[in-house]
Amino acid sequence: MNINRENKVKQVLELAKVFQQNSTFYLIDYEKISVTKSMELRSQLRENDCSLKVIKNRLALRALKDELPIELKQYFQGPTAIAFTDKNPIVLARVLKDFIVQNKILKVKAGLVEGELLSEGQFPEIAKLISRDDLLAKLGYMIVYPLTQLLKTWQAPFNSFGSMLSQLKSKK
Repeated sequence: MNINRENKVKQVLELAKVFQQNSTFYLIDYEKISVTKSMELRSQLRENDCSLKVIKNRLALRALKDELPIELKQYFQGPTAIAFTDKNPIVLARVLKDFIVQNKILKVKAGLVEGELLSEGQFPEIAKLISRDDLLAKLGYMIVYPLTQLLKTWQAPFNSFGSMLSQLKSKK
């Protein structure tokens, strides 16, 4: 077994591990991007607990084996990179969308979002969704808001009574 073959086997095992550990990934048409823009994208992804890996299509298909929907295999053509995360698929989509809009370089081919196939046309919809943390914050606000309004309603007579007493005191 030569060194090149050993290297390929190692890459396939690394990719298989990436695919097993991450429930969300996007395949990106990784063409016409400069090294500085690539480093900028990687930095933005890293800040949001996401990663980017330039892949060889044949090795990626070997790593995925039969765990991949058949429809997704067609997107492993041309220069391809994979952006992946195991935490928040919406944050990853937003970072990619913002980078694509600002630089007009890359294009999302397809993806897998928590096990569901995502075509190129569906990607902007995912990027528009509200993250789980934002939804929890809204839910918390919706729970607390009626209680704060009730508290203000209960306090209103006491505040009015207090101001009436102070006015009465100032008149005397």
